[in-house]
Amino acid sequence: MNNEKPRVGCIGAGVLGGAIMRRLIDCGFAPVLWNRDRTKLAELLKAGATEARSPAELARARAFVITCVSDGAALEKVVFGEDGVATTGSADKVLVDMSTCAAAHTRDMAARLAAQCGMAWLDAPISGGAPAAREGKMAIMVGGQPDIFERARPLWDALAARATLMGPNGAGQATKMINQVLVSTGLAVLAEACAFAERAGIDAAKIPQALAGGRADSRQLQEMFPKMVTSDFSITGRAALMLKDLELIHDLARHVGAPMPVTAGVTESFRKMVADGWGDRDNTEMVKFYRARKLL
Repeated sequence: MNNEKPRVGCIGAGVLGGAIMRRLIDCGFAPVLWNRDRTKLAELLKAGATEARSPAELARARAFVITCVSDGAALEKVVFGEDGVATTGSADKVLVDMSTCAAAHTRDMAARLAAQCGMAWLDAPISGGAPAAREGKMAIMVGGQPDIFERARPLWDALAARATLMGPNGAGQATKMINQVLVSTGLAVLAEACAFAERAGIDAAKIPQALAGGRADSRQLQEMFPKMVTSDFSITGRAALMLKDLELIHDLARHVGAPMPVTAGVTESFRKMVADGWGDRDNTEMVKFYRARKLL
């Protein structure tokens, strides 16, 4: 059996992308990295990764190129821009995009990449955030061809508790929209419940324990509610990125004719956070708005 790790390159060292890079290093992949802000790579390079001078250089000698960037515009630039992945891609390589982008845009980019250089595309957005990425416990929802999905099996084994092929290109991103509906509304409900418990004179710190195993229990309750109670707003997901995902959700909902009244209300809460200059803050800081009654 050949246990040699496939050659992997990673583009994007934000909160999530950096955690993915770290996990690959810990699993012995020795990835090649590129990030627009080179300072974010310093600790990863010390841990055993190497740096490419451009996305094109990274892709030239890699079997898999993982992208995890902020939005579709950033993805366009690193894939199709000057010195982008497409300039050195080939039919024996696979781009695995772990960003969150519009499904239609993803289908378009996948077709263009294949036409330009023959390189395959898997849209593979994730759920679980940076903590799950560091532990290799992400849930990954994938769009692409079945044989390409299986070719990427070493990546799923290293990074995911579960990787599910949802259909052709774009299906992974569409599934991520469903995920973000549930995550964003869940965060808003937790923030509302936390502030409610505090005003009602309940020891909010005991809520996760009290509700464990009941119908109100969830991973979000156990992980995010304590952050709100203790005002631990270390970054696990930024409000501006959640708002970006919510806008994509509404675009898709309008296209397919799906009513989204609950999600619309939550979107307004995230718009308020971003408008007040909190876009770079953690999603859980929404609880401050409920404590201050700014969302009335």
